Amino acid sequence: NVHTTNARVEEVPGHYDFIVSRAVAAMPTFVHWTKGKIAKESRHELKNGILYLKGGDLSEELAEYGTAVIYDLQDYFEEDFFETKKVVHLPLKFKK
Repeated sequence: NVHTTNARVEEVPGHYDFIVSRAVAAMPTFVHWTKGKIAKESRHELKNGILYLKGGDLSEELAEYGTAVIYDLQDYFEEDFFETKKVVHLPLKFKK
């Protein structure tokens, strides 16, 4: 029930429940790239949107996204690599 694509988001046709990526740009830029790619109908406990692997202090970058949820990966993994890494879930809103 999972389909993966290794490509630039702008080149991928269709609509998806989640777009999962490592950090390749600041969140506002990535949100712009994914515009129109997220399916409107949510079928999961977690609302449709972006799941983004980021590191460091995200407070300024995510200030305009009040619905963003940050998961600290150090809470799940013991390796040093994950000490500053986070997964950001940004549920996307839709106009009706």
